[in-house]
Amino acid sequence: MDTLRSMQTFVRAVELGSLSAVAREQHTTQPTVSKIVAALEQDLGVRLLQRSTTHLAPTEQGRRFYERARRVLEEYGEAVADARGFTETPAGLLRVSAPVSIGVLRMNRLVQEFLALYPQIEIELILNDRFVDLVEEGMDVALRLGATLPPNVVARRVAVSPRGLVASADYLRTHPRIERPEDVLAHNYLSFAWASEHYELHGPDSETVKLSANGRYRINNSLGIRESFLIGSGLGLAPAWLVQDLIDSGELAWVLPQWKASPHEAFLLYPSRRYQPLRTRAFLQFLSERLTQSPGFFAVE
Repeated sequence: MDTLRSMQTFVRAVELGSLSAVAREQHTTQPTVSKIVAALEQDLGVRLLQRSTTHLAPTEQGRRFYERARRVLEEYGEAVADARGFTETPAGLLRVSAPVSIGVLRMNRLVQEFLALYPQIEIELILNDRFVDLVEEGMDVALRLGATLPPNVVARRVAVSPRGLVASADYLRTHPRIERPEDVLAHNYLSFAWASEHYELHGPDSETVKLSANGRYRINNSLGIRESFLIGSGLGLAPAWLVQDLIDSGELAWVLPQWKASPHEAFLLYPSRRYQPLRTRAFLQFLSERLTQSPGFFAVE
């Protein structure tokens, strides 16, 4: 049995979700692909795929074997490229995960810039606000905000984004003046759904003030909060990465700019494996440099 070919066939079957799709990709027949996978299962002594007339999915053993087999194939591909002198040309598919709002506002543009620099790389950008298991879902890199990180990944802190109170210029002109933190309590506070009703602001001379959210509207998406600020629905806490472009244009303004909440920290995450393809290393380096040049982000001191 050609072990490498069998592993390649199995890996593509998992990724494409269909033996017929693998057959078309490899310019062969579906029965041939099925025989290759069956021979691999017999050689390993385990069932790797659950098959039905309409569905194909890895078993638990198959999922674990897929992760290791994919890494073996990546290392083999890099070894071949090195032998042929192609290591200076990153190529292949990168799967990247990011939260929805920052993905739409910032990551999408950065990924397009990266693709323009590396024409042999493909990127699949998955935007999702839930926490993604990089290994289980086959992600190469994830951008995450916050310090609660899983133990089975490598995390690189690459940027910070200040947080403060923000409102539209029109809102501030037509509502009571805000001269100290306590004045915020008289205003409609826009908050993120599921966030704590209490928050802290840190001001001059190490002062700290604890306030309670006092508003009638909560939403579970940062882009929705951004839009609500713009239409003058109220004020609220926001990270600079979410609103800095609108502040620069004069549409929004910082409220009590000397008072800030704890900043957002941006981390790049990747599976804790010894080997990284050249395309992954290139992407991590690119994001580490370019993210701090995006509106609202600053380099880590």
